[in-house]
Amino acid sequence: MLELLSSTFKMIHKFYPIVPDFDWLNRLVPLGVRTIQLRLKDASSTEIDDQIVNSLEVCRKFGCQLIVNDYWQQAIKLGVDFIHLGQEDLRGADLAAIKSAGIKLGVSTHSHIELDTGLKADPDYVALGPIYETKLKVMKWNPQGLETIRDWKTRIDCPLVAIGGITVERAPAVLSAGADSVAVVTDFITHPDPRSRIMEWLNFVDPI
Repeated sequence: MLELLSSTFKMIHKFYPIVPDFDWLNRLVPLGVRTIQLRLKDASSTEIDDQIVNSLEVCRKFGCQLIVNDYWQQAIKLGVDFIHLGQEDLRGADLAAIKSAGIKLGVSTHSHIELDTGLKADPDYVALGPIYETKLKVMKWNPQGLETIRDWKTRIDCPLVAIGGITVERAPAVLSAGADSVAVVTDFITHPDPRSRIMEWLNFVDPI
């Protein structure tokens, strides 16, 4: 298990931005981001392929780990080595095919029932959220808080990614509670200067 954790941590960085398209990814990765998730919505099959291929090229050029949200069939076809699945996507995915392709897996969880479901998929990391209230989208789940992070850490033996309402200012408490990585969307997407906010994150997790 120690070998598994060590191998996974080489790819899942403490700061983990989630972007809606390649344009955002292409802006952030050259800044020094080391893990990033591409979360495409309402895209055609051709567009999905193009965005993943372009994202892979940029991530490989700059040594960044690309995680693709949802599209596991394309991940297998295009050679992506990490995907993230929500609970609904998890139910419809061919987990055997994903594992056979050597693709690593992250899963979303919001409750103990979802955690039990997610762990049956033998994930390489578990995401928990929302930790705090988030304004990016309406969530049916109440904020989990720091205590749930501590609880999840006692129930899993893979890295834990915290998501939801996390800012640079809140990150130290989230990591201290046991999260191995923080996934971030709103904090930089809605910032008046996203580039400077990303640099704040990078300086926080990897201070010079």
